[in-house]
Amino acid sequence: MKKSKLFLVSLTSIITVLLLSGCENNMVVFNPEGPIARQILELINFSIALLLLVTVVVFGLFAFIVWKYRERKDNLDYEPPEEHGSTALEIIWTVIPILIIVALTIPTVKTIYAIDEIPKGYEDKKPLVINVTSADWKWIFSYPEQGIETVNYVNIPEDRPIDFKLTSAGTMQSFWVPALGGQKYSMAHAETQLYLVADNPGSFVGRNTNFNGQGYAGMEFEVLSQTQEDFDQWIKDVKETAPKMTLEEYEKMLEPSHFGRKTFSNSHLEWVDHSDPHSKNYTNPELYDRGHGWPGKIFEDKNNYKYKNTDSNNSETMNQKDSEAEDPNGGGHSGH
Repeated sequence: MKKSKLFLVSLTSIITVLLLSGCENNMVVFNPEGPIARQILELINFSIALLLLVTVVVFGLFAFIVWKYRERKDNLDYEPPEEHGSTALEIIWTVIPILIIVALTIPTVKTIYAIDEIPKGYEDKKPLVINVTSADWKWIFSYPEQGIETVNYVNIPEDRPIDFKLTSAGTMQSFWVPALGGQKYSMAHAETQLYLVADNPGSFVGRNTNFNGQGYAGMEFEVLSQTQEDFDQWIKDVKETAPKMTLEEYEKMLEPSHFGRKTFSNSHLEWVDHSDPHSKNYTNPELYDRGHGWPGKIFEDKNNYKYKNTDSNNSETMNQKDSEAEDPNGGGHSGH
């Protein structure tokens, strides 16, 4: 018996070591750097504690019942009496799961509504508005009040609410900065909103968590939190030194591709707002490499920014030919 217990303990220790040896000590969600991330962590910790309590009780009862009602030498011929059930027990094990769900639902709903608003203590601070446009496979950040734009990185002032207004130039993505808060989807012809706050200066990794093709894994960006003075100086430097972006450059940038950081002293918002329900579609399905040699069928999209209305051109050409056929002598000059 002692040998079997020793074997079980050793096996458990070995499995634990093997599992933990492959884990990095970089669980960003458990190291929040802002008030919204801390609210989410509190919900996670509460859920883990409640689930651990349920697990301990269930497995404790399981072990107790298995041990108490095990087969022994003194009960080999025991035949239990026929039971017709217990109404009290049926009610108990029906009510308990309901109470567990309610206990998880209430704080979850409260947290969801709380993180959709400016965090408590920051209501008197004016949020910095940043328009976020996702594209395959890069992130575009527009500062409408400052009139500048960055690609694959975003600078923010510390200890100030940031109002991220999210949209997409094509496929749907998910915007997530684990150290600062939760994720929100970005979709074409729509706008979602996400408030984030960074407590202190620092660099935080953001990423796309919604699969959108072969470049999905590399769709990351940096969030750099700065002091207000450093942020203001950075804005000034960008306005003075960064190049202007053209519409052609912007449309080229929306094609499926990876590249590094870019900075511009103007914004694409002067040409197109992808959150507008009536804006053009900026997808390029013919440029996706599906990896199997078969391009698939590409359907004509009349709302695509590359679409040219050839029907109207053909109609004008046909009307011109019809008029020429009706008047072979050149119209009113019949005396020639």
